[in-house]
Amino acid sequence: MKLEEVLFEVTSNNLIQIRIGGNQMHIEQIYGDLPILKTDRLILRKITLEDLDDMFEYASDEEVAQYVTWPAHKTISDTKNFIENILDKYQKKQIAPWGIELKDNGKFVGTIGFISWQTKSNCAEIGYALSKKYWGKGLVTEATKEIMTFGFNKMDLVRIQAKCISDNIASSKVMKKNGMVLEGTMRQSFLCDKVYKDMDLYAILKEEYKLTKL
Repeated sequence: MKLEEVLFEVTSNNLIQIRIGGNQMHIEQIYGDLPILKTDRLILRKITLEDLDDMFEYASDEEVAQYVTWPAHKTISDTKNFIENILDKYQKKQIAPWGIELKDNGKFVGTIGFISWQTKSNCAEIGYALSKKYWGKGLVTEATKEIMTFGFNKMDLVRIQAKCISDNIASSKVMKKNGMVLEGTMRQSFLCDKVYKDMDLYAILKEEYKLTKL
């Protein structure tokens, strides 16, 4: 079946919006019931309102917010609105993020998923956020590897990319460890706290990903 272009993107207030140029059936087939994915230490699963307190714990952290595209949540109502928006996407069978849960204690520590997907060109972009308490433990690297596998094998992607603020060394390491290549720097492309910052663009092709699995 030939698919017309469907582009999902995250707006400045972190709400997912859709621009559809054709059939959405392929999206619904894959995201109609977001599958549970498991790694050695993590469970990637649907986000629920039971995650409210855990999400607010990290989403209200200014240090976390400086490396993502959304502002720190000021009140727990901000977090509740964000989760309800995600739940609405689940219900409408639209692309939406996975929650990151620790296997050993069930703690909800972040989100990961595709923040854009161009079905006509089979390209998508990964985005994630993680509680500061769990930085430096390789959790995002582990989650990203699983999401990449899902993207290439289930979504039939030929290219997966990710962006990070140029001085976010930790995110750069995540991308490199997953085989992504630095393709360039988008100078002053991100406005954060009234300061324009450079963004680095990393990507991996399906053929390159297959080589890492040999």
